[in-house]
Amino acid sequence: MQEKSCAVVLGGYINGYSIIRELNEKKIKDILIFDIRKSVSAYSNKIFKFELIKDDSPESLLKALKRYHEIYSYMVIFPTDDMHLENLYTLYPDIHSFCFVPFNFKNFNDCLNKQYQYQYCEILGIPYPKTVYIETIEDLNQLSRLQFPIIIKPNKRKDKRKDLKIEIFRNIQVTSKEEISWIREKIQPFFSSGISFLASEIIPGDGSNIYAYVGYRNMKGEIINEWTGKKLAQFPHNFGVFSSASNQAPDIVLQQGRLLLEGMDLIGIAEPEFKFDNRDGKYKLMEINLRSMMWHRVGNLSGVNIQFTQYLDAIGEKPVNQTQIKNIDIHFVYFKHEFYNLLTRKNYLRIFFKNIFSSDKTYFAVLNFQDILPFFADIRDIIVRILQGKIT
Repeated sequence: MQEKSCAVVLGGYINGYSIIRELNEKKIKDILIFDIRKSVSAYSNKIFKFELIKDDSPESLLKALKRYHEIYSYMVIFPTDDMHLENLYTLYPDIHSFCFVPFNFKNFNDCLNKQYQYQYCEILGIPYPKTVYIETIEDLNQLSRLQFPIIIKPNKRKDKRKDLKIEIFRNIQVTSKEEISWIREKIQPFFSSGISFLASEIIPGDGSNIYAYVGYRNMKGEIINEWTGKKLAQFPHNFGVFSSASNQAPDIVLQQGRLLLEGMDLIGIAEPEFKFDNRDGKYKLMEINLRSMMWHRVGNLSGVNIQFTQYLDAIGEKPVNQTQIKNIDIHFVYFKHEFYNLLTRKNYLRIFFKNIFSSDKTYFAVLNFQDILPFFADIRDIIVRILQGKIT
C-alpha cells in the first residue's frame, strides 16, 4: 500500500458526486475534487478539498496534481469527462509515477474512436448499427446506403477543442436524402482540422431501450467486478443523458460487455452501451465510455463498488469480488432531469411516476439528508434555468 494516497475526482457534477458518495461510504476520507466550475460536489461534506482550477487544459491539471503531490505520495484519478481522459493521456509521461491513470496508455487513442470500436464489433461478433465512415466530403455520397433517419457524430468527441474556429456539434440527425446538401455545408469546415465522422442508422425506440455493462479490468487483464443496468429515461428525450436508470438487464449485455473489455484490452473502468433493436432482437453497441458515467451509482446501489474496486487495486490492495443484486428492482433517479422531462415532454407524468414509484427501492442522485448542501445547489440551478428559459 502507498504511504499516503488520495482519490482525485475530475469534475464535480453527478458523476463526481456519486464517486464521492461511494468512496466515502467505504471510509475513504482523502477525496479531492478538481473542477473548472463549482458544481454540486463542491458543496459536499464528504470531500477533503475542492480545487477550482483555471481551465480544462492539461497544464492547469498538471499544476494542481503537482501541488497536491507535495501532500500525497500517490493519487488515484477518477475522470468523468472525455476531456479529462485526453488531458491525462497528454500528461501520462509526467504523472504516471505518482498517479494511477485508469486506462490502457498503449491503445487509448484508438479505443476512444467509434470507428475502431465498431471494427472490434465485427471481429468479436457483436451487433452494431449500420454505419458509414466519413473522412472526406466525397464519403457523404455513401449515406444513400443507409436507411433514414440517421445520426452523424464525430469519430471522437472534439467539441471542446480550443484550436477550432467553430464549435463542433455533438450529433446531427438527418431524416432524408434531401438534407445531405445541408449536411455537406455543415461538416466540410472540419475536415481540414483532422476531424472525421460516422453516420449510423438510428435504432428505433427511446432512451428506455439503452443498456450498459460497466466493468473494472486491472492491469493484468482481469475483470474484477462488473454490473449491468438500463436507462429508464433520458433528458433531452432522444439523445440526451441519464434521467432515471435501473439495475435490470439481460445476460447478453453482460456477455457482450465482457467480450469488448477483453477483446479490446481495455483497462480501468469501461462502459460499453447498447441499444435494443426490436426489429431483430439484438443489443447493438452505441459507444464505449472509458470513464464513470452519470448513472454509475446504479452498480454501487445494487452491491458492486466499481469505484472502490479501482481505488483498492490502484493502491495495491486486493478488491473483493462482488455479485450484483438482481432479485429486486432498484431505480436511480436524477430528479432535476425528471422534472425537466415533465416540463418539456408531452404525456410524461405516467413515466415520471413509474420511474420514481414502481421500483422495490428508489434512490436519488443528489438528495442526501446527511449531505444536504449539494441538493440545495441543484435546486438553485433548476430555478435559475427556468427563469432564464434554458430548459429545452
